[in-house]
Amino acid sequence: MKPALFIGLIFTALLACSQQEEKTVEIPVAIENASKYTPAMVVNEKDYACGMPVTAGISDTCHYEDKAYGFCSPECKDIFLKDPKKYLAIK
Repeated sequence: MKPALFIGLIFTALLACSQQEEKTVEIPVAIENASKYTPAMVVNEKDYACGMPVTAGISDTCHYEDKAYGFCSPECKDIFLKDPKKYLAIK
């Protein structure tokens, strides 16, 4: 009886040791259309180059005369930077 009990314990121990632990892997998910800029970060309510409201989304910003301005695209920012005084006078 003792050998059968001993063999059963060894079998149970081997079976328990052979099971692999499940590993979970977190996969980062990119969030589409997530803007790193918010309208609260800029002083303008509309994109000076195209007139689009900054609440629709800010994809680029620039600093001019110690103020941050938001733009819907890098192209609009480039247009503004060519002559910022002209666009700021329009407000």
